[in-house]
Amino acid sequence: MMRARWPLALAVALWAAAFGLDRGRDWVAATDLPALSLPTSVEVVDRNGILLRAYTVADGRWRMALPPDAVDPTYLAMLVAYEDKRFYRHAGVDWRSMVRAAGQALRHGRIVSGGSTLTMQVARLLEQSGTGKVAGKLRQMRVALALEQRLTKDQILQLYLLLAPYGGNLEGVRAASLAYFGKEPRRLTPAEAALLVAIPQAPESRRPDRHPGRAAEARGRVLERALRDGVISAEAARETAGERVPDARKPVPMLAPHLADRALAEAPGLPLHRLTLEAGLQRGLEALAREAVAGKGDQLQIAILVADHRSGEILASVGSAGFLADRRQGFVDMTQALRSPGSTLKPLVYGLAFDEGLAHPETMIDDRPVNFGTYAPQNFDKTWRGTIRLREALQLSLNIPVVLLTDALGPAKVIAGMRRAGMAPVLKGDEPGLAISLGGVGVTLQDMVQLYAAIARGGVALPLRSSGAGHEGQRVMSAVASWQVADILAGLPPPPGAPENRLAYKTGTSYGHRDAWAIGFDGAHVAGVWMGRADGTPVPGAFGADSAAPVLFQAMGRVSRSLTPLPPAPKATLLVSNAQLPQPLRRFRSRTAAFEAAADAPRLTFPPEGAEVERLDGQVLVKLRGGTLPLTLMADGVPLRTGLRSRETLLSLPGAGFVTLSVIDAEGRSSRVRVLLR
Repeated sequence: MMRARWPLALAVALWAAAFGLDRGRDWVAATDLPALSLPTSVEVVDRNGILLRAYTVADGRWRMALPPDAVDPTYLAMLVAYEDKRFYRHAGVDWRSMVRAAGQALRHGRIVSGGSTLTMQVARLLEQSGTGKVAGKLRQMRVALALEQRLTKDQILQLYLLLAPYGGNLEGVRAASLAYFGKEPRRLTPAEAALLVAIPQAPESRRPDRHPGRAAEARGRVLERALRDGVISAEAARETAGERVPDARKPVPMLAPHLADRALAEAPGLPLHRLTLEAGLQRGLEALAREAVAGKGDQLQIAILVADHRSGEILASVGSAGFLADRRQGFVDMTQALRSPGSTLKPLVYGLAFDEGLAHPETMIDDRPVNFGTYAPQNFDKTWRGTIRLREALQLSLNIPVVLLTDALGPAKVIAGMRRAGMAPVLKGDEPGLAISLGGVGVTLQDMVQLYAAIARGGVALPLRSSGAGHEGQRVMSAVASWQVADILAGLPPPPGAPENRLAYKTGTSYGHRDAWAIGFDGAHVAGVWMGRADGTPVPGAFGADSAAPVLFQAMGRVSRSLTPLPPAPKATLLVSNAQLPQPLRRFRSRTAAFEAAADAPRLTFPPEGAEVERLDGQVLVKLRGGTLPLTLMADGVPLRTGLRSRETLLSLPGAGFVTLSVIDAEGRSSRVRVLLR
């Protein structure tokens, strides 16, 4: 009888086991899993994928995306060896470890080891459940078994790498590596890897920034186990002996914060924003910005923008000296703030005038008092140079010559040129006036850098961009005119102590010393610097040449060790002296030239136009008529007599050859003659 029952009992047992397995599988399959798609920090990276800035997830935690190949293999090997040796062999629950943990608890009367697998830890972290209660442990086992059915081992490990707690608001190995070591976890020392394995077991009590001693002890135990299990060599273990535990958290990278914020605002749904910036250059220029304002009061602010004008890619964008809500108002992005450009618009006016055939760099122009109705522009230093070449007028940044050119062009053409360059000028009134060429218009630093980029690339605009693909813009001026402007600007002497490198640049200072500018370019890059106060109040003594220009040269030095040469002159460029120019281009005639010859204007009656004059003891008799006293007499634009109240005088004119004699009266009216001295 007994023998006859054994087969039946065995069959019943097997059936019961199978039934139990089926019910178990059904039970596991019916598990309601927590969300497996976890929100991670939105990231902004540079052109090479280097992290510029990251943002916490909704609950204020740092939980950062981590590609599978972005973790040091030594860390992964240590983690599995220390936490779950049979991770790749069990189905979510390591029954051997559970039996061992239960036996240890019975022998010692307390829990000695938990027996949790990495999968069970992931289950607990997903549900944010505790570890000590039986019900909680059973739930973790069920979720772990369900996870193993639905995910691969690598996917489960990936969840652990995202969720492992590291103290405070740090979650995941990448956030911890950046916070404690200041680097990505792709390459870790054995000591660093061991610390990252140890902290999640007791994240608050082992935080190295608060409890470095406990963190070091826990790290030591992981290293001992790694050495025993052959994860690291004895030599590697010895090398860790002197490696200190970090005792402070490092800030998560926060480069280009203003531009990063703009990128998020423009595409709020993207988890990753790739910009054209270069992280190293950005970091260097942010440091330069801090240095530039240090010790100069607590309100002076600065902005720097650097781009590759060949592609239009912005390589660095520094919106302020610090992203803080302090007296400098560092949270304001001054690369986008509307400011007065001062004299930095003058190159555009000159280029347009060259294109219109109004002038040439060697054209002579009068720098003298002039009135346009009630508008009477003056040079910054309140002096006049007389007759001067346009090249020198731009290099000296004289106001009267550029206003004369603006008047001849018409202010609307200057505004149209700005818009073709991709700028968005803001006028103070409905119609542009002559003062726009002296800074009477609102522009941004990015606008101005874009304008100079157009000049640098042969007169064709290419809108600056920090992401996406670029597209060719409109022609602002001809290739010849843009080369002429660049050649003039490259002839400016550099600031004291800066290299003689023929950087084409221009400085500007707005009315009331509210804005100091310096913008320049070489054959590849363009850079702009603005300095002032964010609230627009004056900065006494601030000049573009003294404040912004030195920073510009330092910024270009950080872009490249040596400048890329400017291109050669286009074939159509007229490279001649003033005497070889066509007659209409030798001297600029303003719209008011006809009125200057009116009967009551001053005139040189002797010597007459074109006369050959014999000098007596190096002197020439000059006779004058008309005009309002006192008079000023000049030779080739150089004042020889000022405050003259006689209409006849002797001028000392050493040297033979052609000379232009000019007279200017008290009302700014003038006339001139060209004579040959013998």
